[in-house]
Amino acid sequence: MEDTAKTIKPWVTFAGCVLVVGVLYWAQAVLVPFALAILLTFVLAPPMTRLERWIGRVPAVLLGVTLVFSLLGVASWGLTRQMQHLAAALPGYRANIQAKIADVRGAGKGGTVEKFQETLEDLKGDLGGSTAVTGTSPAPVVVAPGTTAGFASGLGWVSPIVGPLGTASLVIALVMFMLLERRDLRDRLIGLFGHGRLAVTTKAFDEAGSRVSRQLLMQSLVNVVYGIGVACGLYLLGVPYPLLWAALGAALRFIPYVGPVLGAGAPILISLAALEGWTGPLMVVALFVGLELFTNLVLETVLYAGAAGVSQVALLVSVAFWTWLWGPLGLLLATPLTVCLVVLGKHVPGLEFLGTLMADRPALAPEYNYYQRLLARDQNEAADLVEHHIKSHLPVSVYDALLLPALNYAERDRLEGRLSEAEESLVSDSTRELITDAAEWIREVAQELAESNPIAPAPDLPGQRQPLRVLGYAANGTPDVLALQMLDHLVEDLPIDLEVHTTRLGTNALVSLLRDQKISALCIADLPPSPPSRTRYVVKRLRAALPDLRILVGRWAPEALADERSDELRADGATHVAASLVDTRDYLAGLLDLPRVAVADQAGIHAA
Repeated sequence: MEDTAKTIKPWVTFAGCVLVVGVLYWAQAVLVPFALAILLTFVLAPPMTRLERWIGRVPAVLLGVTLVFSLLGVASWGLTRQMQHLAAALPGYRANIQAKIADVRGAGKGGTVEKFQETLEDLKGDLGGSTAVTGTSPAPVVVAPGTTAGFASGLGWVSPIVGPLGTASLVIALVMFMLLERRDLRDRLIGLFGHGRLAVTTKAFDEAGSRVSRQLLMQSLVNVVYGIGVACGLYLLGVPYPLLWAALGAALRFIPYVGPVLGAGAPILISLAALEGWTGPLMVVALFVGLELFTNLVLETVLYAGAAGVSQVALLVSVAFWTWLWGPLGLLLATPLTVCLVVLGKHVPGLEFLGTLMADRPALAPEYNYYQRLLARDQNEAADLVEHHIKSHLPVSVYDALLLPALNYAERDRLEGRLSEAEESLVSDSTRELITDAAEWIREVAQELAESNPIAPAPDLPGQRQPLRVLGYAANGTPDVLALQMLDHLVEDLPIDLEVHTTRLGTNALVSLLRDQKISALCIADLPPSPPSRTRYVVKRLRAALPDLRILVGRWAPEALADERSDELRADGATHVAASLVDTRDYLAGLLDLPRVAVADQAGIHAA
């Protein structure tokens, strides 16, 4: 039964998605005005909330909705009138258009354009000749207007505008009632979807509202600045109707990707017709290119970069989907609808895949991305990740952030049967090579920092004292040895002599080694998730035999695999139990009585 359920579940999910898409398509006559009304409600809710404190809710909503839609209506009427005047003025540009066509023909003389024209003339001649041979000429077809007259024909001009007027009326009514009842609607939706998940539902509604409102507000501000730039530039260049093209360009920029192209295309074509020569149109093209670069690289980056929280690829796919589903209005609503889907994927259980696919945050955490590259045997990209982390974060944090977690995850997957010993060995071998590369990159960053700050005083480190002798002992195998090698690179600029012992020793042999070599501190590497049972036994025996020995235990791991049994190790006699390599290094530096700042300077721990 369970196998059958697992087999059927994907098909049920697929059928559900197809059903939802079908409903969205067939019910678009109702859903599109409803979605547009919700979008406008998001935009108008903040100013309505402030206004109703002064004049009350009902007057504030009536005044605000009337003002907004009146302005939209007046703007639409003004744009329509300007377009009519432009259409009437186009015949006056005939001389400029003919001159530019002549220039193009001259440029194509003897080339492709001339050959194309000759081909058309030959075809025309062939058609004329065949008509002369037959001696017949095609009879003209005349379509006479109907003579039916009446009340219905007199109102024929009304039918094309009935649909848009009905949609606009429905949107206005929905916006008005949503603004009046927005608190009640919010409580009803929270009661419907938030039963038992009140905190999550509240966060989802708040985040969706704030993201959509902020994105639309910032985009409106950017578009206004863009429109002002277009109006001023076209006026100075002598392009007719600059206010028309500025308003049209600012409005079309609300449509992602396609809008800016349409907004720039129309005034460029008009400049070709209205301006003499080619200098003016080329300057218009340069104006739009410059404005687009300034808007995209400066204004959008400063004002609302990442405000939507949607990746560019996901937004492009969403634009294509909603345009196919709902046409031009779907193109306009694509960004807000996608933002809402990303918020749902963040907060609603079972929809996490939406956030993973569509959000602009990385799909994998850096340590998982690095580990995945090692599993895929792509050491070049793994090295790029290591180098990027060193240059963009604290350089020495790369060991705890990337290199060490890969060893922990590989051991966990081997213990749970998802990884073979050979595959774990491949991860360890790749890590061994990258440890050396990482140490070299850290030295380069430290040298660059030293060269960029030559007047910084050298750290006051004791130079005549004997180095602190530390023995590094691997409790289990190769991953522990590699972790000790990372620690060795971390302390290489300190007066610490760390000897990594790679041979497995019995407790008695280990005690003899510590006594003979006069070791000051022992560092036992025992990486989670392996249990620390053997380490606890070794610590007990060493503490009984060498009461004054400093025993450090490195249970180094990322937070997801952090060891919660450090108190047991301390009870068995461990002097210090560290969860990270940097913590172990700081403890060893403390045994030297070195100032923490001096140690940081010596190791090059700075932001890149």
